[in-house]
Amino acid sequence: MSKQLSFAVTDAVGSVSALLMKPKNASRLLLFAHGAGADMRHRFMEQMAQQLASLGIATLRYQFPYTEKGSRRPDTKPVLLATVRSAVAFANEVADGLPLFAGGKSMGGRMTSLAASESRLEGVRGIVFFGFPLHPAGEPSDARAEHLSAVKAPMLFLQGTRDTLADLSLLKPVCKKLGKRATLFVVDEADHSFHVPKRTGKSDGDVLIELANTVAHWSAGIVG
Repeated sequence: MSKQLSFAVTDAVGSVSALLMKPKNASRLLLFAHGAGADMRHRFMEQMAQQLASLGIATLRYQFPYTEKGSRRPDTKPVLLATVRSAVAFANEVADGLPLFAGGKSMGGRMTSLAASESRLEGVRGIVFFGFPLHPAGEPSDARAEHLSAVKAPMLFLQGTRDTLADLSLLKPVCKKLGKRATLFVVDEADHSFHVPKRTGKSDGDVLIELANTVAHWSAGIVG
């Protein structure tokens, strides 16, 4: 069961909604941002939050201002980054001392790392990318990863081999260059939405469990 909350981004931008799912046995909290074409109530976001909760990981999902207004056009970069920073501050308030991690699906994860590259995100132990959007579909490039070298926190990349927004032949060298800060977990045959074809013998639900277990294991290793 999620608890409806809200927090202020800036005086000019106003407030956005958030959803806190906190199991009784929570041992850490993931600040979980949505992708560009979705919102915090998207099926993937909801199902992943539930799966993480079953493993003792609380989640705080939140809206960006444009989705709060019902728009499909993402906010400007300064507004997106301000939202991430305000969300981190709010997460620290509601975490009740739980170790804090941050990240998100596609754009949400990238905005989190961009914010972290500019200044430290208070209390954040590591960053989780559910499908890092390395480049636009059909336009292979690693330019969107340049800022990652300035991120000091450990990073977990969860990527599918059929993700058209992240050519693995480009992402793998990026992770290698980041050294011990980066962990890459590849889901065979998964696309950017982590959908897998029937020929794999796995369901999308199986993939969600695999992703959640990976996040749990990785984050537990950081918390110690």
